[in-house]
Amino acid sequence: MSGKHVAVLMGGFSSERPVSLSSGNACADALEGEGYRITRVDVGRDVAAVLSDLRPDVALNALHGPFGEDGTIQGVLEYLEIPYTHSGVLASALAMDKAQAKHVAKAAGVPVAEALVMNRKEFTNAHPIPAPYVVKPVREGSSFGVVIVREDQSHPPQIVTSPDWLYGDEVMVERYVYGRELTCGVMNGQALGVTEVIPTGPGFYDYDAKYVAGGSKHVIPAEISPNIYQKIQAWAVKAHEAIGCRGVSRSDFRFDDRFSDEGEIIWLEVNTQPGMTPTSLVPEMAAHAGYSFGELVRWMVEDASCLR
Repeated sequence: MSGKHVAVLMGGFSSERPVSLSSGNACADALEGEGYRITRVDVGRDVAAVLSDLRPDVALNALHGPFGEDGTIQGVLEYLEIPYTHSGVLASALAMDKAQAKHVAKAAGVPVAEALVMNRKEFTNAHPIPAPYVVKPVREGSSFGVVIVREDQSHPPQIVTSPDWLYGDEVMVERYVYGRELTCGVMNGQALGVTEVIPTGPGFYDYDAKYVAGGSKHVIPAEISPNIYQKIQAWAVKAHEAIGCRGVSRSDFRFDDRFSDEGEIIWLEVNTQPGMTPTSLVPEMAAHAGYSFGELVRWMVEDASCLR
């Protein structure tokens, strides 16, 4: 049992605040069960002053989205010299920028889909690339702002140029990849199991499929050939290393096996701070590898450091 004082950073002010609160409280409850002294910090603009007063031994970062996983809070923690979990400043910022992360992963030999980055205001009546394609905010998580443009749509999605768009002007337009949703965690530089995510509704793996109970079915180990399974594990580790991730990460893939068993595998992105909610994937992967939830969060805390 540990007497360490752990500040669990949660909430924040991104669009992913509700998910972060769920992740943070789950982690805090588990760490209390492991014997740590816990302070739950609902992060606001005064977080540097709050942490300066608390002086915890470790910060467990359960924030999601901008500010929480883009290198910003990591910089604050570096400045305060408070050891923290997950990836450091550079890897966090790089992974949050989907376009730049894709460049780095591709250079490392990880297969990615063709894409271009453009200002959303540049959308006209013509498709920027042949449909089907996906429009993604460059710097968002949890599938916020993701729009799938089908082959039969005659013009680009109007929501992207609408005043109601909340996700920044820079967007990535990426070739749509048919197939199955597969994901693989990496812990301490080693691949965890590969999970297939099957949305239970008619849509893709969106916010509700990720976080609403019953929104998706998780199959671990994924029912794919050993060759494909091992390729996905290897590419998840390669992306983790190329981007410079630390602690726990999770890479998402699409696997198009419509025409052959080998099919096409495409890496989509790496999440440097995967969700730790009751419906989250990494805790399930860790359990499949023999780690209880308490053991997982304890490992994260003991792995914490600065200069990550």
